[in-house]
Amino acid sequence: MPAYQAPLRDFDFVLNELIKVQDTLPSLPGYEEATQDIFSSYLEAAAQFCQNELAPLNRPADEEGCVFDAATKSVTTPVGFKEAYKQFCELGFTALDCDPAYGGQGMPKALSFPIIEMQCSANVAWSMYPGLSHGAYSAIHAHGSAEQKATYLPHLVDGSWTGTMCLTEPHCGTDLGLLKSKAEPDGDGSYRISGTKIFISAGEHDMADNIIHLVLARLPDAPKDVKGISLFIVPKFHQDGSRNSVYCGSLEHKMGIKANATAVINLDGARGYLIGEANKGLACMFTMMNAARLGCGMQGLGIGEASFQGALAYARERLQMRAMSAPKFPEKAADPIIVHPDVRRMLLTQKAYTEAGRALAALLALQLDIEEKHADAGAREDAADLVALLTPVAKAFMTDNGYTAANLGMQVFGGHGFIREWGMEQLVRDCRISQIYEGTNGIQAIDLLGRKVLMDQGQKLRKFTKQIHKFCQSHEGNAQMAEFIAPLAKLLKEVGDLTMSIGMATMKDRDEAGAAATDYLRLIGHLTYAWLWARMADVAQAKLAAGGDDFYKAKISTARFYFAKLLPEVEALKVSIKQGAATLMTLEDAHFAF
Repeated sequence: MPAYQAPLRDFDFVLNELIKVQDTLPSLPGYEEATQDIFSSYLEAAAQFCQNELAPLNRPADEEGCVFDAATKSVTTPVGFKEAYKQFCELGFTALDCDPAYGGQGMPKALSFPIIEMQCSANVAWSMYPGLSHGAYSAIHAHGSAEQKATYLPHLVDGSWTGTMCLTEPHCGTDLGLLKSKAEPDGDGSYRISGTKIFISAGEHDMADNIIHLVLARLPDAPKDVKGISLFIVPKFHQDGSRNSVYCGSLEHKMGIKANATAVINLDGARGYLIGEANKGLACMFTMMNAARLGCGMQGLGIGEASFQGALAYARERLQMRAMSAPKFPEKAADPIIVHPDVRRMLLTQKAYTEAGRALAALLALQLDIEEKHADAGAREDAADLVALLTPVAKAFMTDNGYTAANLGMQVFGGHGFIREWGMEQLVRDCRISQIYEGTNGIQAIDLLGRKVLMDQGQKLRKFTKQIHKFCQSHEGNAQMAEFIAPLAKLLKEVGDLTMSIGMATMKDRDEAGAAATDYLRLIGHLTYAWLWARMADVAQAKLAAGGDDFYKAKISTARFYFAKLLPEVEALKVSIKQGAATLMTLEDAHFAF
């Protein structure tokens, strides 16, 4: 497996030439100093850390895993993890986009997202420790009292404390309305929390002084279902240093991300503190969950990039057979496999999905900055609507494509890809969970179609498609862009027609939305990527005309591959969506097996 190299040139292209963050960020309060030079220095420092510190730990940590001591109920992380985390904190990365009022650096999310991608490429299991902490920071910052913010945020910002999100339980999975954890008032403003939580990423470890668990539980006489869930801060250690009664019961035995401590957490009358309003905990937790869903998308993106780099290096070196047309390297015993069309298909699929995903991540990061900082309420609302619409797409489409890229990378290696020593099969295993946790990709599809599109009669979708329509209109008559604009405009119209059709069918039978959801999300994903690839091709053509280098030629070639070889998937998706729910729902439950 070749050493990971951060794609700094592509970050520069996406941030400064495609999304043009510097046209927006300096006008946002607090971001005046977030210049291109500042971005470059941070990204270079993060690249050095990820390449030199995190990436070398990735495979050894997968082999070693986390170790649970049943006697002390403690967890030891793999060799090097604790030291890397200390260095990460000292470099200031835990504080990067956090509020300066609590020790943060106040940098934009447009800067933090590329750094998250680099961590995921270099060592996704390690990246989850600071990633979950940032989610806890976000939830407390958004919903905590002044006292709670003052107590917890400075420690989460400087990295001395980490955080978790304790949602699901053995019996409820995604349906949090079924959770049974209880919170009993203790008479002093605190609560006694009891219950068992499972699948808690970074739930117990030795990397920080304290762990702040955000726990969903029910108050006495709370309403049923999700309407009766409250959110509580449950620290591992109290302010006086005494141990709270929240313990790790075991670690899950997993397919991948073995170096992350995925814990069973038992709470036995643990002292907790209500955050936000009683029975409104799920709304508070969604602040953290939405951040985590975007984080999952970044995992798919980061692992896709790592797999592409490994496959590309191998394809350039591995000699197998001769090119079908004629020998490309007659002086060698055989040609390198990169000359073979099918290998190039796999590499280009990885490249096309990864680079479009990077563009989507940058777009969403900038929208988050606008949503938080822009002076105009309308601009903030538009940004929030775009983030809400595309968050399930980022989570599901980017992780599905990341898993595809990881599998293709292993395939390029052939039999060697199946062998642990090469590192490619680890990327497949590590990526697989990203399609499952923080709401499975099927749940994301239902969220997109049901809540984000149909529930508001397509208002958010229309705002998004107007941007695409405006782009297409602005390039009418541009011969160089016709190969991209024509299929994009066609798909745009078809999405509008299909959405209307699904909405009408769902008014008669709500199963119609469920039947269409997964295909529909993938359709919207392709619409988004096609728009971004058309924009990237447009920028690249202009740069080439001005004397740009081969980087821009590669962008145009990859855009052509995407439109020619990947976008046609939408034809099958449209046919599938139009079939409706009947073929899914008519088979009797008892007839699935005999």
